Amino acid sequence: MSNPALKQALSKIRWRILPFVALMFAMAIIDRSNIGFAKHAFQADTGLSNAAFALGAGIFFIGYAVFEVPSNLMLHKIGARIWLSRIMVTWGLVSAAMMFAHDETSFYILRFLLGVAEAGLSPGVVLYLTYWFPQNQRGSAYGIYYFGVPVSLMVGGPVSGWLLETAQFGLAGWQWMFVTEGLAASIIGVFAFFYLTDKPRNAKWLSTEEKAAIEHELEKEQLLKANKGPSSWRAALINPKVLYFTLIYFTIQVSVYGVLFYLPTRIAELLGTGIGLKVGLLTSIPWIATVIMLYAVTRYADRKGQQTRFAALMLALAAVGMVGSTLSGSLPLVILAFCVAAAGFITVQPLFWTLPTRFLGGAAAASGIAVIGALGNLGGFLAPTVKTWAEGYFNNAHAGMYFLAATALVGSLMLIRSARAGKQADAVQTVQSPG
Repeated sequence: MSNPALKQALSKIRWRILPFVALMFAMAIIDRSNIGFAKHAFQADTGLSNAAFALGAGIFFIGYAVFEVPSNLMLHKIGARIWLSRIMVTWGLVSAAMMFAHDETSFYILRFLLGVAEAGLSPGVVLYLTYWFPQNQRGSAYGIYYFGVPVSLMVGGPVSGWLLETAQFGLAGWQWMFVTEGLAASIIGVFAFFYLTDKPRNAKWLSTEEKAAIEHELEKEQLLKANKGPSSWRAALINPKVLYFTLIYFTIQVSVYGVLFYLPTRIAELLGTGIGLKVGLLTSIPWIATVIMLYAVTRYADRKGQQTRFAALMLALAAVGMVGSTLSGSLPLVILAFCVAAAGFITVQPLFWTLPTRFLGGAAAASGIAVIGALGNLGGFLAPTVKTWAEGYFNNAHAGMYFLAATALVGSLMLIRSARAGKQADAVQTVQSPG
């Protein structure tokens, strides 16, 4: 990087923005996944069946999908500072209200509302970071953002387990967990309003030269996108490339949430115990491995300019880990398999998001990223239900995990095809270019 002002600007942006959006994502993952830790106690108190629990766990993604595109368009219109703050405050309050879930109906309604409240957070941050980071820096930037996932599950697992065992004020353990973790998200959301900055031109913590350098770099990229991608938010919704990437993201989310909801239960089964602090500590191990993989692979892929190839490799690795988790009753081997699976399906995601942001800009980026997130996240809705169905249909406790692994493998093959198509397009463009 030859421009000192640009280098200095990017350094300041990384330290100022990325740790905070990673914290936001961490709180989102805790409030999405803590239902997995509460599963047994919650079902015991409410009488919910496994099928009802699986539907309720997944119905979050229906609300999330329906409101994803409007949410991202609103963020593009009024700015990230206000909108991301609003998202955090409202989802935290809804998550805390899960303490009132007492039957199937209230459980379904609150999980749906949690999806509505949180809709737009992750695609919103994906869009937000395109306002700050050029393409060749974006994979590692998204990688830091995705630190929120393993960090939340390293910390959130033990904390959720501890909260389940240390209820206060006459609440059941699962009620106390939802209240505490939900209100923590709302408090951080209020702070986000005062901390975040919409765009480089508004950043008082950047010098005039640094603002000019980063904005010049991003403007050059926007001109290239205008020639390659859809021209409006409506066009992005039906763009073939956007739809193709939506299918890939769907396969990723199937693998993510199938394992996310399954991991605590599987560890508890092997220990022959309920879900508490010990299970929470053991479930944190795969996320330690994930942090290391996430940092190393995203930086290396950016440096080599091979984000698509490494994304395909990581998703295939996730499939291998999922199958491996079913092949042994040994706790250390199962945890090792989950390390492989988690590192794969988390690391693929920041690499994946560099792909649609190569050709989507402006309002088209707002809607295109949102529709990929919205429809792709339906994989998270289907994963728990399909896993339960497959286990019952084939009368095999591992059939669901095999199905999820096969879906991840399909996504990996689609990414390989995308890489080849990109190479062919670049070759044609080179041949057609003058000189």
